[in-house]
Amino acid sequence: MPFVRLSGKISGAADPSREVRARMLYQLFANGWDIYNSNGDQQITLSNIERKIVESDAFVFMPGATLEDLFKAVSIFVGYQTLDVHLFGKATVILNTDKTWDALFDLLDSLRELGTIRQNYRKFLLQANSPESVLESLARVDKEGLPDVGRDKIMKCDADSFEKEFAKDLIGKVCVFCSASIEDPAYLDEGYELGKRLAINGFGCVSGAGTTGVMGAVVRGSVEAGGWTGGSNVPHIIELEGLPEGMTSFWLRPDIYTRMEAMIENSDAFVIFPGGAGTVQEMLALLIFKQLGSHHMSGKPVIIYNKPLPGGGGFWDHLVEMLNPWADDGYFSVANSLDEVLEQTKLAIPTESP
Repeated sequence: MPFVRLSGKISGAADPSREVRARMLYQLFANGWDIYNSNGDQQITLSNIERKIVESDAFVFMPGATLEDLFKAVSIFVGYQTLDVHLFGKATVILNTDKTWDALFDLLDSLRELGTIRQNYRKFLLQANSPESVLESLARVDKEGLPDVGRDKIMKCDADSFEKEFAKDLIGKVCVFCSASIEDPAYLDEGYELGKRLAINGFGCVSGAGTTGVMGAVVRGSVEAGGWTGGSNVPHIIELEGLPEGMTSFWLRPDIYTRMEAMIENSDAFVIFPGGAGTVQEMLALLIFKQLGSHHMSGKPVIIYNKPLPGGGGFWDHLVEMLNPWADDGYFSVANSLDEVLEQTKLAIPTESP
């Protein structure tokens, strides 16, 4: 029997989602699906999410989107984008009867307009307005498959982890999460400038170790300014994007979740630069660690660079709006210029940090 992974949790008998979950369970069972997380008691972590994806044949997200639910849904979409073989032909359907998923859809729509998401995410994250329509979407994907994401591999991955000697002292290491697809010179120049200024000010630069877009520009800026530059990537993404030259440290990982874990563990602060779905995924992972009180994020600032747009507003306006429920928890701050990013970074990382 095929297995569907169901998201969400039920808090008790009075939970308003209880009835719709019961209807969804009935429809799935009646139509031949076995169900993971029927009772809403399974927790997804960076360490186990890839295994959960491998063992599932489809994914259904329920109303009442939590931070963890948002992270899982975006992670699956990023997996589609990066040709994760474990997601081939597997449907993802979001039951959005309470509109709690609208903020995510608005954010992804804005990123598509800005050009950092090239695929029509609505063809991969399928929306439904009833348990019955969820079943219709699952059946349609089973029959027709999923669209081509429009990406091809450019090389074969033969990389391995390495550590090179670095003679200079570092104040700390700053991880820059950003886009590998943006080609706008204004963004590339600022990415290069950020990498350069981190190096000049004594900060190491951690990245996703890609050669393209802003990610590649940040790495080049740090390397060419003589900075310590580390990064992590996975074989199937290296085959799509290549691996930059000049890095001091590189950590090869088997999947995008242990990749994020390596970047988080090896960083003292985080900058959310303009990016796409992958950057949203990384931001949500940081907040989940903060929410759980993980020692990996203890005392580590998260700075969203909300780059002003020529027509008004900021690049990450929709992200900041989506994360508004957690804004008062002190999980992140917002900067509107590179000067502010550097200023907040210097204030947040004590000079005596190793």
